[in-house]
Amino acid sequence: MTLAYESFVEIASADAAVVGLVLKGSRAHEGMTTRHSDHDLYVVLADGAPTDLTRFAGHRSHELDLVVLTLDAFRSAGMPGFERYALARARVVLDRLDGGIARILAAKARLTADEASRAAEWLDAYANSLYRSLKNDRDGLGLAARLDATDGLGHLLELLFALDRRPRPYNKYLEWELARYPLPGWDTGTLLDALGRIAESGDASAQRRLFAQVEAVARQHGHGAVLDAWGDDLELMRGR
Repeated sequence: MTLAYESFVEIASADAAVVGLVLKGSRAHEGMTTRHSDHDLYVVLADGAPTDLTRFAGHRSHELDLVVLTLDAFRSAGMPGFERYALARARVVLDRLDGGIARILAAKARLTADEASRAAEWLDAYANSLYRSLKNDRDGLGLAARLDATDGLGHLLELLFALDRRPRPYNKYLEWELARYPLPGWDTGTLLDALGRIAESGDASAQRRLFAQVEAVARQHGHGAVLDAWGDDLELMRGR
């Protein structure tokens, strides 16, 4: 069935059971839309309210993808889950809760204290991949070094965004996110250049330069003990 985005929004807005419409994905990220972009729309229903809009649940087409769910389910969506970032940067199309839908989205964009505490885990995981990459590079195992370097970048991004109490963006939106919401204490251009260089080649020198910055930031945030637990292996990471 062909269902146009504008037509569906009109139908849903006329249904009293609908308390919110939320657009996510490239259509919610200014400048990221292409000719292939569809409309990813959350349809939020009042808990227990009767409606026949549930017949559209799971609708997917090149034009429109729909998620139809209750308000209670919407509150918990992506908490945790892969939808967290998408909802953190989603755009409100309809909010019948006097800003309640917007407040739910704002809460998803801010990690809780417990979630942010995982920064120590991400730091340790990053250090592990970094150490393995540099050891493999030292021993002439080029492919293994590059693969470990790439693994480490994922852990690093989780770490850096957790330190700022933000969900990590999808790779597609990383540059978009940092251009508009830079990470405190980081030069966006320098960081992206380092990530690109390491992802492309696993360059050991680039990894060590980046680690020097990460170590300083981690210690500023009180995570020095995580790094100190690596003992003498830190010297390989530092290049000494």
